[in-house]
Amino acid sequence: MHIPSLFVDPFSPLLKHPTEQCLKNVAHAPKRPCNLTTVEKQLAVRNALRYIPKEHHGLLAKEFEEELNTYGHIYGYRFMPNFDLYAPPVSEIGANCEKASAIILMILINLDKRVAQFPQELVTYGGNGQVFSNWIQFRLVLRYLFTMTDHQTLVLYSGHPLGLFPSTPDSPRMTVTNGMMIPSYSTKELYDKYFALGVTQYGQMTAGSFCYIGPQGIVHGTTITVLNAGRRMGLSSLAGKVFVTAGLGGMSGAQPKAAKIAGCIGVIAEISETALLKRHQQGWLDVYSKDLEEIVNWIKEYREKKAAISIGYLGNVVDLWERLAEEPECLVELGSDQTSLRNPFLGGFYPAGLTFEESNELMTSDPAKFKKLVQDSLIRQIAAIDKIAAKGMYFWDYGNAFLLECHRAGANLLREDAQDDKSFRYPSYMQDIMGDIFSMGFGPFRWVCTSGKPEDLRLTDQTACKIIDELKETNVPEYVKQQYLDNKKWIEEAEKNELVVGSQARILYSDRAGRVALAAAFNELVRTGKVTAPIVISRDHHDVSGTDSPFRETSNVYDGSAFTADMAVQNCIGDSFRGATWVALHNGGGVGWGDVINGGFGLVLDGSPDASRRAEGMLNWDVPNGVARRSWSGNAKAQEAIRRAEQQVDGMKVTIPVEADEELLKTLKF
Repeated sequence: MHIPSLFVDPFSPLLKHPTEQCLKNVAHAPKRPCNLTTVEKQLAVRNALRYIPKEHHGLLAKEFEEELNTYGHIYGYRFMPNFDLYAPPVSEIGANCEKASAIILMILINLDKRVAQFPQELVTYGGNGQVFSNWIQFRLVLRYLFTMTDHQTLVLYSGHPLGLFPSTPDSPRMTVTNGMMIPSYSTKELYDKYFALGVTQYGQMTAGSFCYIGPQGIVHGTTITVLNAGRRMGLSSLAGKVFVTAGLGGMSGAQPKAAKIAGCIGVIAEISETALLKRHQQGWLDVYSKDLEEIVNWIKEYREKKAAISIGYLGNVVDLWERLAEEPECLVELGSDQTSLRNPFLGGFYPAGLTFEESNELMTSDPAKFKKLVQDSLIRQIAAIDKIAAKGMYFWDYGNAFLLECHRAGANLLREDAQDDKSFRYPSYMQDIMGDIFSMGFGPFRWVCTSGKPEDLRLTDQTACKIIDELKETNVPEYVKQQYLDNKKWIEEAEKNELVVGSQARILYSDRAGRVALAAAFNELVRTGKVTAPIVISRDHHDVSGTDSPFRETSNVYDGSAFTADMAVQNCIGDSFRGATWVALHNGGGVGWGDVINGGFGLVLDGSPDASRRAEGMLNWDVPNGVARRSWSGNAKAQEAIRRAEQQVDGMKVTIPVEADEELLKTLKF
């Protein structure tokens, strides 16, 4: 890759338009809504021209006008590199500051076409998870990172590089915010306006923080979810059991792989042929068909064989559910949905009765009609799910706002005893499955070997296995040991399952003790040269402490605080001064804009004592923060975990709740 060309001045001379690159056969984002007035459209162009030297305004104003009219957003395609991006070994980046080189590597991972959903629109996953708002920002950020020192911090406002500011070596090298809005203006309708103006962006969770490592992360999370869903049904094995869901795009593309690893029959609907074929060619989707009768026959065949397989239905998910509901027997044990319903009317969900192309046209040409078709389809889908659930299927919301959007569409989904607007008849996977796992302190820890060498990743896998073996022999509850066993199986089989896409990276659900031990061991591998370049540790924002979201991560918090965001904000602040190399705080991600606040970090382990100190200090906050909050809300597993942490970590003293007597409360006269 032409790495040096990414750091040149893009204006002197002005870069040539990468016409051939633009014509490459890659998936593209649908046209964005651009309900701006003429004056506001002029403002959008003016905003983009702020990056451009005056002598180029005449040419680029016209280009930006055309992009805004054609795509609903100014992407600055002229500044897109004229080659496919991917992450080289960190040693080939050569920035002035080693930690900045690691950040550049992480940005390039997120824009690798093997990883990114819409690479030319800078979307990593989720339909609108932006890395940057435009390619000019990409160029400027890389130039800042390339030249910065350990006494500077780069500040990013929703993709916009505010600049380099003096700091100290102990400070983060970068701080990131995405979509931070005044609360009253954090609505989905206003998002379209402000994104079109170029003044904010939806960073999803790990797209805008540059911590996405491809679909491997969601493979692990989905595998654990499916296994534990089966356990809730009393199933010790998923052989011959059927899991039906939807989505093969960005993160949802992990579902067929996860189903195979879990040992079940995965049936996944996908309306985009490009997305489906990508997973099939990748080897993650075994077979696919447009014919529903062939799908049903495959289900029956593999139920009989009790053999694992991933089956793709190239068509609309509503049609799949309705066909399965026609069967007299219950062919489905487990059901969910991973369409991007956080963004329901702009490509997150495709209504029945329209082709993929027809939907992409209608969503911008007649948004009101498209919205009605989406909501009608959601009502049909949940009705079919109700029929199959009545026969014994266990269905859960995967935190993508499926139940919420069905409810908003008019479906009767609230429980009879509901005390709020999130108590649906079907559980969120956080309420029934992952909530307790987070409360124990387990969540999606991840690392990237910046050397790009498979042998370095293999050594970290082996090291992780040894640490898990040691941890499961400690004095912890049996339910914690079960998590260690599940995660050891995952890491032992990770290389065989060919999960690496775009970088030599790994994800592992781990608790506080595990993360601290892993970071220390990895740093030692770098120090001794056994691993040949620094390791970046990070996590999904969807983690123990990283996200406040009443319809997902904190849906099992029942003390009334599920609608507050102190935990995620405090987590970002605490990580920033305890040792993180960079931190990020986002509005949106997961269930959608205005419905969640989340944050994350990246930390470079370079083999130094300083890196070891930073990692221990930060990880002893990054996990216990969320465990303590869940303990305070009344979760017994969180209370056990935080008391154990207090005994193991010097200086930690947490407020433990006192349970009120239920009978006493009933005597109060209100």
